[in-house]
Amino acid sequence: MTKLRLGLLLPNQGIVFGAVTTAELLDMAEEADASGLFDTMFVGDNLLAKPRMESVTLLSALAMRTKKARLGTACMASFPLRDPIVLAAQWAALDNLCEGRSLLVACIGGGRGGTNVVGRFENEYKAFGIAPSERVSRLTEGIEVLRKLWTEDPASHQGRHYNFDGIAVRPRPLQQPCPPIWIANNPQAFATDRKIFERTTGRVGRIADGWMTTMATPEQFRTGWEAVREAASAHGRNPDTLESCLYYNVHVGEGDAAYNESKKFLDSYYSADFDPEFIHMWTVIGAPEACAEKIRAFGEAGVQVLSVRFTAFNQTAQMRKFMEQVVPLL
Repeated sequence: MTKLRLGLLLPNQGIVFGAVTTAELLDMAEEADASGLFDTMFVGDNLLAKPRMESVTLLSALAMRTKKARLGTACMASFPLRDPIVLAAQWAALDNLCEGRSLLVACIGGGRGGTNVVGRFENEYKAFGIAPSERVSRLTEGIEVLRKLWTEDPASHQGRHYNFDGIAVRPRPLQQPCPPIWIANNPQAFATDRKIFERTTGRVGRIADGWMTTMATPEQFRTGWEAVREAASAHGRNPDTLESCLYYNVHVGEGDAAYNESKKFLDSYYSADFDPEFIHMWTVIGAPEACAEKIRAFGEAGVQVLSVRFTAFNQTAQMRKFMEQVVPLL
């Protein structure tokens, strides 16, 4: 079994629909960090399609309130929309503020659409003047640009989307040669299309420092992680240097009340109406023993960092219940 570490996803979109306040979120992070139980703290990211407190700004505040845990995005869905030169400067500043604890998890966004027209990512891309079909190429080239700007001074680049000559980002990140960059995707969603599956896992194995996924069973995770590792080896990389992470929902509680609160939370978060099958696939709802058992199953499937998000409207109470009743069973 992989040595399992815990991550904590702070629901910054919950600030928008009233699940948590900014002050509560920061206090929650400080308490979690002081416990020493969480390897990494993540915040969600989006700009227009799924509005929430902006991720880099929030991570900068967390850098001042935490001392131990890594700080990252889960995931930066807006990555293809962001100018990588600006992001390189922002993230370098963040890495200095948090004393080298930053972890950038990039993705192409999209995914399950909500019922709210404002939440359609096509509208977001139209507002930025970027074609959704460019998401993958902007992701891969953006990662290349970030690493170049963080390791070369001065740096130059000529590519499909970005071109510059003799520029520098200062101060450089504290982490050397540069902060880790993971890629998040969910290739299980494309399991019926082998080519898409191979492209998504292959991209991680070829250029990323780690892989994050979600909405997966332990078996699906194992299949995806094995494909990522095989791709890394095929590109001459040591797969043991990559990290794996699953983003997963937890509600410590039993009965209809626990399920109904989880559904209300997730429906509010995504402007959706999720069916019971989907909620139970993506969320463990139950007594501490049931929660621990499901988490251990993911560890056995190769998950190194399991990032929990609590599907509750009292985030601090759920976090404390998890720390006190579930973590000792792990």
